Amino acid sequence: MPHVFVNYRTGDEESTATMVARELSRRFGDERIFFASNSIEPGHRFPGELVKAVEECQALLAVIGPRWAEVRGADGRPAIEAEQDWTRREIQTALDRGVLVIPVLVGKTTWIDRAALPDDLLELADCQYRRFDHRNAGSDLRTLGDALARLLPELGTADKDARAARERTEAAAPTSARSTERNRMRTRDVEQRVRGGIGNLNGDLSGTFVNEPQGPVNTGPGHQYNAPHFEGDNTGVQFTAGDNSGTVHQRFEHERRRSDEGR
Repeated sequence: MPHVFVNYRTGDEESTATMVARELSRRFGDERIFFASNSIEPGHRFPGELVKAVEECQALLAVIGPRWAEVRGADGRPAIEAEQDWTRREIQTALDRGVLVIPVLVGKTTWIDRAALPDDLLELADCQYRRFDHRNAGSDLRTLGDALARLLPELGTADKDARAARERTEAAAPTSARSTERNRMRTRDVEQRVRGGIGNLNGDLSGTFVNEPQGPVNTGPGHQYNAPHFEGDNTGVQFTAGDNSGTVHQRFEHERRRSDEGR
C-alpha cells in the first residue's frame, strides 16, 4: 500500500514530479510511493489503479508549476475545468477523504488563484505548501522528505537517510571513547611527571612553579631573611612575589650552635 501519492499535470511539471517520486522512492522505498508511470503494472486498468491508490494513501503531493491551471484539454478549455480531468479527480478524492494534501510549488510559481479553481478544489488553496526550485533541488527534496518522515510515522521508520545517519554516529562513538581514554592517560602521565620535579608539562606555566622544595626559596624583589628561630633541617620555604632581584641572607640556628661547641 502506498503512503504518498505524487500528483501532477501532464504538460506542466512532469520532470519535477518524476524527480520528486524518484528521490522519495530511494529514501522510503518504491512500495511506499505511488507514481502512475512507475507504479501501475502493465495490463492493469489505469482508472481503477489511480482511484485505489488515492483512497489508500496517507498523503498526496500536488506538484504545481506555472502552467498548471493553463494547460488545455482537447476541447480547448482549461483542463482543470473538466470533471473527468485526472489531476483534478485525484486531488478531489484526497480532499474528500481527509487525506493530507501538500501542494509543491515549482520555481517561481505563485500561489494558486482561487478564481481558477473549480468549487470542489477550493480547499486546495488553503493547504500549506512546500516549494521546489531546481537550483536548490537537493536541499528542497531533503526538506520535503524530512516533512513527510515527521508527519507519517511509518515513513519515519523506513527512512534510509535517518538510518544511515544513526549508523555513522554509532560508528564514530568508539573513536570518541578512545580519544577520551587517551586524554585521561595524558593527564595521569603529567601528574606523575610533576611529582618530584617539573617534567613534560603542556600549557602556559607563566608563574613560578615550586614543587617539593628542599630549602629556602625567594621569588620576590626584596631581600630574603630566613628567620633564626627555624629549627630542624631547614627545609621550610619563605618567599615573596616578584622578579627575585634582591639579595638572600640565611642563618641556620642549629649550625651556629655547632660552631659554638667547637670553640
